Amino acid sequence: MLTRLFTPLDIGPARLRNRIVSTGHDTVMAQDGKVTDRLVAYHRARARGGAGLIVLQVGGVHGSARYTSHALMADTDACVEGYGRLAEAGHAHGATVFAQLFHGGAEVMDAEDGSLGVSYSASAVPTERFRVFPRAMPYALVREVVDGFAAAALRLRAAGLDGVEIVASHGYLPAQFLNPATNRRTDAYGGSWQNRLRFLREVLEATGEAVRGHLAVGLRISIGEAYDRGLSEDEALRAVTELDAAGLLDYVSVTTGTSATLAGSDHIVPPMTRDSLCTTAQSRRVKQAVSVPVIVAGRVNQPQDAELLLERGDADAAGMTRALICDPELPAYAQRGDLVGIRACIGCNQACIGHFHSGHPISCIQRPETGREEVYGLLTPARRAREVLVAGAGPAGLKAAVVAAQRGHRVTVYDAGRRPGGQVLLAQQLPGRAEFGGAVTNLLEEARRASVQIKSGVTVDASLVRQQAPDAVVVATGARPHRPELDAAEAVVRDAWEVIAGARLPRGRVLVADWRGDWTAIGVAVLLAERGHRVVLATTGYQAGESLQQYTRDELLRQLLSHKVEIVPLTRLYGADADTVYLQHVLTDEPVLVEGVASVVLALGHAPVTGLAEEIEAALPEAQRPELHLIGDCLSPRTVEEAVLEGMRLGHAL
Repeated sequence: MLTRLFTPLDIGPARLRNRIVSTGHDTVMAQDGKVTDRLVAYHRARARGGAGLIVLQVGGVHGSARYTSHALMADTDACVEGYGRLAEAGHAHGATVFAQLFHGGAEVMDAEDGSLGVSYSASAVPTERFRVFPRAMPYALVREVVDGFAAAALRLRAAGLDGVEIVASHGYLPAQFLNPATNRRTDAYGGSWQNRLRFLREVLEATGEAVRGHLAVGLRISIGEAYDRGLSEDEALRAVTELDAAGLLDYVSVTTGTSATLAGSDHIVPPMTRDSLCTTAQSRRVKQAVSVPVIVAGRVNQPQDAELLLERGDADAAGMTRALICDPELPAYAQRGDLVGIRACIGCNQACIGHFHSGHPISCIQRPETGREEVYGLLTPARRAREVLVAGAGPAGLKAAVVAAQRGHRVTVYDAGRRPGGQVLLAQQLPGRAEFGGAVTNLLEEARRASVQIKSGVTVDASLVRQQAPDAVVVATGARPHRPELDAAEAVVRDAWEVIAGARLPRGRVLVADWRGDWTAIGVAVLLAERGHRVVLATTGYQAGESLQQYTRDELLRQLLSHKVEIVPLTRLYGADADTVYLQHVLTDEPVLVEGVASVVLALGHAPVTGLAEEIEAALPEAQRPELHLIGDCLSPRTVEEAVLEGMRLGHAL
């Protein structure tokens, strides 16, 4: 029973209907610094689904806080109307709505024209991850920014929001003042602990004077930045304790990590290789030290996890941001006790933080409706129920089947394999990737609830199509490993799929040839290393995992390093003999030889399986031919994200 999760929580003057929080996260849905219809629709979906608290993404409090071209800004009165729409959308469905107030300091990524602007920090200390060398903030600018927080808070009060959250997490400007490694000032804002705390204390004092009693005033902070020159757990805890004792806080939102370094930033949105509830040790320290409610975020994927952390006293509310991106209806399902119906986040980071890092509106590989609520947020019943045959029970076919059935069509899915799932069944077998299998588990449960019939061990051909006479055939037959022509007659050559499925290789060194730069080659390399092989990973890219979202890639690169896998970048496979692999440098065309290799494993992408569509078109006269649709890898081999997205789009269109 989720007895604690669905009890109200008072935070300052605001009351939350439950303890489920969508914490602040950039959506890449703002435009020209302002709220858009797309952003309103995105947050409306989370409010409608039952979230207790929605914390909006960071809003810049000063012109120098515009850290990226798609930043949301709260530095002029022009923001009030848009924030008001967000407040109204949340309140209409019973959610409490806070907004983050932000200045990133040295953290600047890009401007609207692609150039880099000037960044300001406590001191002129360069950042490692974004390679920015900031200017030290003049005293007058420090005062402007402090006043900017208070002025922005007043605007949010006018917009009808319920609270503001000062962002001191992840090495942003308040943390840059706190940290002696980034604060080398000699004025009143540098040197001693109290001087370094002064900026954040004054921000909270000014903000509190502006809105206290009307809006909740909270603080988000990293309790440890996972970096030896970052703000330590003890320093962050000391700051929180003193600010709470001064009566400046209505709540604390706990996270870890820093945006300033690669390793530190990997804690911001922890991938599936990290344990669930990975930040609760830090939140427990804060909970024991302060008198105000504590929110914690960090792989809280399931309502059961949230209930557990509340029961243990780790925090008073659970940040479940990615879980709500994956399933905005999670709170509603959980409250009625239908935990099986929840589409669980698998921590892949591909379409959420991955889209943000590439400058695109966030979404979810399992739920592509997220971020596209204006177009796909509501299902419209089909005008006429049709018979739909789906060939292939991978992610594309299953998603198309689910959406079509939910709209009223009668859908049967056939799959040649013994188990539905397609390539996901292989992906989940790689080290650290077991959770990825949840993508199919979730789709199968949705298919069951939508009354989709699934028949395994059946290969669809033109004869079956003629016999069933469906109105529409969805070809989602996937792909097979691509094996190019190679001069490798004497070599032992296997496909990555064969190795994942258990094929054994001769003793000795193995070379894994990588073309896509995704999880496949890295996963196979680690798998082989765990089986006792010495492994070389040769990739056509600048580095292994180049196509992956950074946090996921970093975790996988750590695995390669820990298993002593040798990485040979910028090389393509040319050929192999009994003990030597011949590579070619992709920039110079010069040969690169790797000797002493007993076998080669190919991770060179996939070729579409299109035979069924061609067979149907050849065997059935046009008058008898059903409507034919190709989706997923059989259309063009890509990733699970594109497969599910195309399945959803087709399901809406049928």
